[in-house]
Amino acid sequence: MSGNLGNKDANGGLVRHIPVLLAEVLAALEPAPGKLILDGTFGAGGYSRAILDAGADVLALDRDPNAIAAASPMLEAYAGRLRLEETCFSRLDVFAPEAGYDGVVLDIGVSSMQIDEAERGFSFQKNGPLDMRMSASGVSAADVVNRAKAQDLTRIFGFLGEERHAGRIARAIEKRRAEAPFETTRDLVQLIETVSPRKAKDKIHPATRVFQALRVYVNDELGELARALLAAERSLKPGGVLVVVTFHSLEDRIVKHFISERLGKAQGSRHLPVVTAAPQLFAIKGKAMVSASEAEAEQNPRARSAKLRAAIRTAEPAGPHDLDAFGLPALADISRLGGH
Repeated sequence: MSGNLGNKDANGGLVRHIPVLLAEVLAALEPAPGKLILDGTFGAGGYSRAILDAGADVLALDRDPNAIAAASPMLEAYAGRLRLEETCFSRLDVFAPEAGYDGVVLDIGVSSMQIDEAERGFSFQKNGPLDMRMSASGVSAADVVNRAKAQDLTRIFGFLGEERHAGRIARAIEKRRAEAPFETTRDLVQLIETVSPRKAKDKIHPATRVFQALRVYVNDELGELARALLAAERSLKPGGVLVVVTFHSLEDRIVKHFISERLGKAQGSRHLPVVTAAPQLFAIKGKAMVSASEAEAEQNPRARSAKLRAAIRTAEPAGPHDLDAFGLPALADISRLGGH
């Protein structure tokens, strides 16, 4: 969620929004001339621009071809100092120099540009194709809704969306798609509103959690985050800083667990004569968790749920590449659902 170029001011000109927790991100990264920072979630280039303006060079990644195409002006403005690659941020170690990165920043979640484009199908508030793919290929949300078994949809909505009516909605989807496939966001929203109508006390739309779950599942966002954290561990130089900004509890839980496990801790018990310590791969930088100020949250509602965690890489060798340690939910294999 690195920026937004879609809104307009009173004169019709484009407004460039400040990325969430920008000041805090810069304070943690400490960009300066001679440093190379990896921006794993380029978006509209908000973080990258600020890092470049502070004097550091940037290698930025984004799997959205639209973000890559829109970056031409920035590539020209910062020629020789900004490099952009169209790829998933879990592959950030592939591009790392031998000396390693001085910093890695990851802004997790869907970008405001993607939400604002109805044709991308991310928003339940805008009618468009039921797509939700951050890249231009693979299985879409429509594929999932029209082909996944009801029990698999229940797990997806329940685990990834924390939707309390997951089973009821999944069964209704299965019944409705037997008559006609779901093709648009409106198709799905109308069904959810029928099955789980909004009550006066509800703070969010009844489709919010289902749309979140589908987006996270289609783009394997939790798996991508886990792999990116391990890749950052392998790619940061000693003293390099990892900064991650998350927007919901599922993401933050993964980041918090990862950093906690990398702080190093004693292993053993009072019954053993020797107590060994796990190597310390990271040290917390600043506060364990930073959230948006009241002023920023009031100015930008999307910052209200944002959490920043930062850690400094030590000189210890990287740990094992163990995704099982993250405790990711076991869900249906998306590759079996087919794609466009």
